[in-house]
Amino acid sequence: MIKSKKLLKIKNIKHGFFNKIGGKSKKIYSSLNCGPGSKDDPLSIKKNLEIVIKKISKTAKNIFLLHQIHGNQFVYIDQKNIFKSKPKADAVITNQKNLPIGILTADCVPILICDEKKNFIAAIHAGWKGAYKDIISKVINFMIKKGSDPKNITAAIGPAISFKNYEVKEDFKRKFIKKDKKNYKFFKIKQKKLYFNLPNYIKSCLLKNKIKNIETINIDTFNIKNNFFSARRALKLNHDDYGRNISIIMLN
Repeated sequence: MIKSKKLLKIKNIKHGFFNKIGGKSKKIYSSLNCGPGSKDDPLSIKKNLEIVIKKISKTAKNIFLLHQIHGNQFVYIDQKNIFKSKPKADAVITNQKNLPIGILTADCVPILICDEKKNFIAAIHAGWKGAYKDIISKVINFMIKKGSDPKNITAAIGPAISFKNYEVKEDFKRKFIKKDKKNYKFFKIKQKKLYFNLPNYIKSCLLKNKIKNIETINIDTFNIKNNFFSARRALKLNHDDYGRNISIIMLN
């Protein structure tokens, strides 16, 4: 489990970016696969989620997870909004204590957010699609409407695929340049191949929303030595599926 130095300074939360080590799953899912959407044995996934929750809380029973769809929808959980099934969304915001909220990634960017003054936390699954569709702005704007001040918000950008391993096509680049000409700086051609810097693009989205207290955890999920699940690496190895890493945050 990897922790953000900035989030560690906030006393009323617990958090963690988990890699693939320390679970019960076998074969390509070895070992801490937390993705119910994978083809892994459901019992193994259940046991893995139980392992994760014990690392975060002694009293919480379940991790609130989403049915992630690579979009820009978010859900807000307070005393009135209680979800009995997984909502289709890619971010969750809450002010409820002892409720771990989590998102799953396998190269996409996990973002954990906290406003320590208003006691808000958020977890965002930001793949290129969600980021392009402004999921970050939607989450931050909602928090501001609820009384948050950007200067009190801390954001940690978790382990994700690195610039050097995120090869994209020319039409992908055109899409981002059309959205904003300044986006050209997130692309680089190396040995006739085009690469995109997703973590830096995510950081720019946070900065646009006046979030300045940002930490980027520069760990590449594609690099097998870092022990994270990676969709792109699984594809390269001709695996028919892949495990999911979990990132989690909770108000004490």
